[in-house]
Amino acid sequence: MHEEDVTRLYNYTDKEIVRRLIRYSKPFRKHFAIVYSIMFVTILFALYEPIVIGNTISLFSESSFELSQLLNNITILVVIILSTRILTYAQNIILNITGQGIIFNVRKDVFTHLEYHDLAYLHQKAAGALVTRVTNDTNALNEFYTSVLITIFQSSFKVIGIIIVMFYINAQLTLYVLTVVPLIIIASYFFRTLSRKAYRQIRSNLSSVNAFLAEHLSGMKIIQIFNKEHIKYIQFKERNDKLKASYYRQIGIFAVFRPTMYMVHMLAVVIVLYFGSQSILSGAYQVGLLIMFHRYVSDLFNPIQQLAEQFNIVQSAFAAGERIFGILDTKPQVVDQDSAMDIDHVQGSIEFKNVWFAYNEGEWVLQDVSFKVNAKESAAFVGATGAGKTTILSLITRYYDIQRGQILIDGVDIKTIKKRSLRKYIGQMLQDVFLFSGTIRSNITLRNDTITQETLEQACNYVNASYFINKLPQKYDEEVRERGNNFSSGQRQLLSFARTIVHDPKVMILDEATSNIDTETEQLIQDSLEKMMSIGTMLVVAHRLSTIQNVDKIIVLSHGKVIEEGSHQELLRHRGHYYNLYKLQYQEESDTT
Repeated sequence: MHEEDVTRLYNYTDKEIVRRLIRYSKPFRKHFAIVYSIMFVTILFALYEPIVIGNTISLFSESSFELSQLLNNITILVVIILSTRILTYAQNIILNITGQGIIFNVRKDVFTHLEYHDLAYLHQKAAGALVTRVTNDTNALNEFYTSVLITIFQSSFKVIGIIIVMFYINAQLTLYVLTVVPLIIIASYFFRTLSRKAYRQIRSNLSSVNAFLAEHLSGMKIIQIFNKEHIKYIQFKERNDKLKASYYRQIGIFAVFRPTMYMVHMLAVVIVLYFGSQSILSGAYQVGLLIMFHRYVSDLFNPIQQLAEQFNIVQSAFAAGERIFGILDTKPQVVDQDSAMDIDHVQGSIEFKNVWFAYNEGEWVLQDVSFKVNAKESAAFVGATGAGKTTILSLITRYYDIQRGQILIDGVDIKTIKKRSLRKYIGQMLQDVFLFSGTIRSNITLRNDTITQETLEQACNYVNASYFINKLPQKYDEEVRERGNNFSSGQRQLLSFARTIVHDPKVMILDEATSNIDTETEQLIQDSLEKMMSIGTMLVVAHRLSTIQNVDKIIVLSHGKVIEEGSHQELLRHRGHYYNLYKLQYQEESDTT
């Protein structure tokens, strides 16, 4: 589990979290204005209802009362109850619609932010943990907008209104009731502190479970091959037990807090009954006042109990908000300069000038690397694992920025070009081809509606992908399951070639495209590669030296440095590092045959 999954991402204050959460509600001001208007009307009804009930009961204590007055009070009470229910229903409908709109915007911001983030950042994070941010954490905010923002104001205003009305009716009895307020403040303070810690742990443990699931469901084949189901179950159970324990802790905290508040409520009721009954027995007040005060005390503690429950939701929302804002506040390192420009044409010349690069400070992967590949040329990078071959390809597309030197395309420093504009002219084909759920068509065109059927078929014919596509029942509309697991490695690679060609790149990057592929498919791929070399500049990384003999230039790397450069025949005549690699690989292939 990554460190940020068990600790706070940022030291946000409650004020900062609230300010940023409320910022998302600003586009829905009109909706909230309607809701708050409804809220004030329902509060007024709630404050007036006990008075009507108390006055009605007081009528029975009089020696004679008019029936019309009783009916009038009952009518008012019925109107208040019905109006309150109707208004509350309308309020809930508006709030839920508004809440879903806000959550949609939060989720959109998080996803969009991740889309444009650095690959280095995304590789450091477990996929399941990021999924938790976009799904579970954003859902945890829903009740904050649909309940908390309204209920806190509603309950606060209701408490203030009840106290004012109670003071107006009987100041002395109200002061007796307010003696329990210090107990409420103390209990709320401890609950708030403990609840926040509990919810942070819940969010952390939930992220851990999701990350574990995402990783191990993807690697289930390996688990089954090595019969590790039981061990992985134990590891999952450990994480699940931690999540369950954190939920139990949060439930336990609230289970203590709520009865505590109920005890304080009962204490206030006892105070009202004790001092109120004495006043009634002495003839100072009518029994209606005691009923009225008893109702107000209950109404006073209902919003206080609601505030307690809102604190529970608030702590959950704050914990989720911390993690969401932790994502949004992590800025990409590879960004466009203010003066970065768009380019409308690329010939494809690539040049590295004294390039130094390290993923981690001081651990140089490339050291003073210089080479040039002219437009329309093909170049291959060879060397041992860790020599820096794939790193070079990643730097050309600006997945990372170099620390020293320059990378030029057509003589222009790529740092002065907007990333989107640069990548528009670069096609990349990787060893591990990624296909999205959808169809063959959607995976090749990437849902670009401007790509015609004719263009699509031409690209597939060109790279020999039509060889197997036309044999499928639905052809280009054949379903592609998750990660393309219903196609072979070779078929996925041919689809990636078609995807690259159809987007008309001027620079093509090929990283180990022919590894682990059957002989028949490899022949199709080799034929495709030879065709694609005529389209634009091609940069290839390959361990099989037999597959790169026809490229214009071979660049040999060792420990992050360029040690040889030339054509296949030139390097063999030189009898250097490349010659030894080729001789060793040729011998291995001879031994296997």
